[in-house]
Formats: sequence, C-alpha cells, structure tokens
Amino acid sequence: MQSVFRTHPSRLLPAVALAAACVALTGCVVAPAYPAYGGDYVSGDVYAPMAPPPLRAEVIPIAPSPAYVWIGGSWGWGGGRYNWNPGRWAMPPRPGYGWHGGGWTHGPRGWQGGGGHWGRR
Repeated sequence: MQSVFRTHPSRLLPAVALAAACVALTGCVVAPAYPAYGGDYVSGDVYAPMAPPPLRAEVIPIAPSPAYVWIGGSWGWGGGRYNWNPGRWAMPPRPGYGWHGGGWTHGPRGWQGGGGHWGRR
C-alpha cells in the first residue's frame, strides 16, 4: 500500500527553495535611502539646462510621532540629470518651525533650484 504523503522529490524542490528564501529574507529590511539634506537644509543653488520633471505622487507613511513634519519629495540635479529625492518625516529643530520647500525657477543661467530650509511657520 502506497502512503498518501509520499511525494516525488522533484515536486519538493520548489517548496524547499521557497521556504529557504522566506527564512533568508526574514532578517532583511528594505528602507528608502533618504537624500542628503545637509542636516535639515538643502544647501546651495543648482543650475540645470532643462526644466525638472513633474513631481512624483508619494504615499505618505504614518508619522513616527505627531511632532514630526512631512518633507515632500523633490527633484535634485546631479551627474547631468535630475534625480528624485523621496519625501521623509523629520523633527523640526524648534517648536513652531516648519519646512519651507525649495523649488525650480527659470532664469538667464537655466533652471535654478533653490534649497529648502526650516523656518517659522
């Protein structure tokens, strides 16, 4: 009489590989690489030869605490191209302060990107 639980070894291989992958990935954490804001300040003006792409839609995660402020994502210029800097939560340096985002304006030298900074609300 043949056992109901007997399985051909070739059918077990995908299940074993999946189980091993699950065990290996349990210790992994995927987190966004936040942009270098120079502390909490985007320093210096940057010039680009073309307009930045439209801002990306971002899913804003739950704040770590009610005291944190959302700093929306923005386009930065480097390496001859625009690079997306994802948004992040940050603690204001003082009570009553908020994030004043930078932006891009067109001028005689091309598209000028101004940095964001903390300031009074």
